[in-house]
Amino acid sequence: MTMLNFNKGNGLLPAIAQDYETGEVLMLAYINEESWQKTLETGKAHYWSRSRNNLWLKGESSNHVQLIKEILVDCDEDTVVFKVEQLGGAACHKGYRSCFFRRVIGNELIIKDEPVFDPQEVYKK
Repeated sequence: MTMLNFNKGNGLLPAIAQDYETGEVLMLAYINEESWQKTLETGKAHYWSRSRNNLWLKGESSNHVQLIKEILVDCDEDTVVFKVEQLGGAACHKGYRSCFFRRVIGNELIIKDEPVFDPQEVYKK
């Protein structure tokens, strides 16, 4: 039971991760059929990494896992919203709670939030 139309977007569909309590948008990533099935099976958000070209459990490196509380599917069955409990306090790999930590003012990007963690410490790369 797939429920989604993976024929669009070359098999990749947008997945918006949103805090289930506050409604804050945490991130946008992509899912394919494999990551969709893993998400449904485990109750943890799985995505498809376009840069690494592989399945990705959110938080596998940082322990900032996203627990699925609810999944919404749009009218065209080609976009989902994962309403999640964000463990570890941050969804962004740059250390911010949300990947949307910058605001456009005029023609500049201004950081509007404080980081939750230091990515150099968490990822030790």
